[in-house]
Amino acid sequence: MSYIDLKYRPPESDLVCNFYIEPERNISIRKAAEAVASESSTGTWAAVKTSKPYVSRLAARVFEIRKNHIKIAYPSGLFEPGNVPQILSSVAGNIFGMKLVRNLRLEDIDFPGPLMKSFSGPKFGIAGVRKIFGVRERPLLGTIVKPKIGLKTADHAKVAYDAWMGGCDIVKDDENLTDQKFNPFRKRVAQMLKMRDRAEKETGEKKAYLPNVTADTREMIERAGFVKEHGGRYVMVDILTCGWSGLQTLRNEELGLVLHAHRAMHAAMTRNPRHGISMLVMAKLARLVGVDQIHIGTIIGKMEGNKSEVEEIEEQIEKDIIQPDRENNALGEQWGKIKPVFAVCSGGLHPGLVPALFRMLGKDIIIQMGGGIHAHPQSTKAGALAARQAVEAVNAGITLKEQAKSHRELAEALKKWKTK
Repeated sequence: MSYIDLKYRPPESDLVCNFYIEPERNISIRKAAEAVASESSTGTWAAVKTSKPYVSRLAARVFEIRKNHIKIAYPSGLFEPGNVPQILSSVAGNIFGMKLVRNLRLEDIDFPGPLMKSFSGPKFGIAGVRKIFGVRERPLLGTIVKPKIGLKTADHAKVAYDAWMGGCDIVKDDENLTDQKFNPFRKRVAQMLKMRDRAEKETGEKKAYLPNVTADTREMIERAGFVKEHGGRYVMVDILTCGWSGLQTLRNEELGLVLHAHRAMHAAMTRNPRHGISMLVMAKLARLVGVDQIHIGTIIGKMEGNKSEVEEIEEQIEKDIIQPDRENNALGEQWGKIKPVFAVCSGGLHPGLVPALFRMLGKDIIIQMGGGIHAHPQSTKAGALAARQAVEAVNAGITLKEQAKSHRELAEALKKWKTK
């Protein structure tokens, strides 16, 4: 059977994938596209006698080919509800290794309503996280303890305390700190939450510590339970290295903790613009599973990620899940159950970059500065003060230059990072 039908109009029940495709030499786009649709649904490389007539109803259909971009519709019956690993094994499984294809990139996925409803989505989302902090308008400000690995527990907690006292709302572990001998997980959580409570009492503001619980699934759940028992509100997970099944299991435990998604390892799949899987797809899947905030890149920081890509991810994860009208690509029906997610900007940021982040991404973001706080000429606390002063200035419509006239910490930061 043919897997190409350019007259096909996908019903609302279909899952639709957008691919960028480059066939191997002497292979047509049509042949390569058909091979992708076949391999990712009901086809095999040779005709088999075990197939039945009803199988054809589950075949994927290539319904659009525009130069190197194709769209494939998949009947929802191909997928197990609430199972991200199975969905990815279908639409992003063997296809990347096919000999007919030189390069292939999964650019986007549109999920049908019933499939979306089989997922929990975020427990808190933007509104819930803002309620925890009592911060309604400005971006939230966070930092990563630096150096990100190697500090002993007491020093780790002292850095966090100074950052909270300077004005950070959030302090988090980095992606490769879990339960090493120099800084054991349970000891660190207990001390960090003690310092958090002290900072809350002294500042009158709500503060959060994001411990990295990444581990095998059983241990990860135990660690999250330990955090909750000791009064924590958050956990952080390296969602790609721990895997989609581990993330789903943690979310489905319903521990009542905010889930912060770190995207460590994503660039192995997302960086090549001609092959792999886009960060937009990763972010959508993480949102369906139920993370409350996720790293999206910075456009202007140290990490790769172009402006249009980061803005598209931020726009998608902050809005209610929407179902595009597949004929004109206009926005259509909204799915209110799936809450919007906080976009986290992190990687090479400092106070002087805050205005650009506001212009490009708006107020509903979490700005995380690591070295941009801890490398301040005076101290971590001064660095946090400078970052908070920058956020509050831009939020109030004041230039950083004007704010710096009466805020010494910001002035020092702008001088260090040569910000005009």
